[in-house]
Amino acid sequence: MVPFVFAAHWTLSVLVQSLFQHRYAAHRMFTMTPRAERVLHLTTALVQGSSYLDPRAYAILHREHHAYADTARDPHSPAHHEHLPRMMLATGRRYGGLLTRNIRPEARFIGGYPEWTAVDRFFSGWPSRLGFGALYTLFYKRFATRWWHWALLPMHFVMGPVHGAIVNWCGHRYGYRNFATRDQSRNTLPLDVVCMGELFQNNHHARPASPNFAAKRFEMDPTWQVMRLLARLKLIQLGQVAREEATRTAEGSRRVPLKTSRPAAAASPPSP
Repeated sequence: MVPFVFAAHWTLSVLVQSLFQHRYAAHRMFTMTPRAERVLHLTTALVQGSSYLDPRAYAILHREHHAYADTARDPHSPAHHEHLPRMMLATGRRYGGLLTRNIRPEARFIGGYPEWTAVDRFFSGWPSRLGFGALYTLFYKRFATRWWHWALLPMHFVMGPVHGAIVNWCGHRYGYRNFATRDQSRNTLPLDVVCMGELFQNNHHARPASPNFAAKRFEMDPTWQVMRLLARLKLIQLGQVAREEATRTAEGSRRVPLKTSRPAAAASPPSP
């Protein structure tokens, strides 16, 4: 039971991170009513639990990543860190400074992200994180039947940062490239089966406004498929780029990437 629950929690956690914090908060690839936004916001907090990521801090950090991808000013680039722990430590410091507002970002990165002070403050606080950690531990104590089940518990505590570590490290070091971009982004296809489309980093950096991170016929972006379903159910509204992408997909014609392309400009944050 423990491996099944871990796999389900991992999948849901990376899905809400990709859908809410990344594609909605950072990029505004779709819109929704204020009530639907609150529901998704709270759902994300409950699913992520002890590793909840504040959408404001996440959005700003991600916009900085696009603007300065793989340069010295990138908040998380393997090109400027000797190993993964050092990169994540630097990322954590930057995220923490943005969360507490001790770091003031550039004005162009501010605005356009959802803010719910009560929820963000509660789920980002240590009492909440420790409470969720205690619940996870009690679950393992009740249902763990093999010694190796306990090895999954630490990852349960920090699932969000683990997702980020995999995507930011592997997506800029390993894999293939469909587009010639100014950064070192790559598509790490074998690992993307557990990252819900997030490891099509080269596709995303080349086309930061596209809600479909897949670019070739053998690639599939699960989060984009969820977005299409939510749009059919009228729970979200796709933007123009997303609607065009959905039309192309429905007609069975996918955009064929060029062997080379002009460097992609950083995704501009929307106006507040």
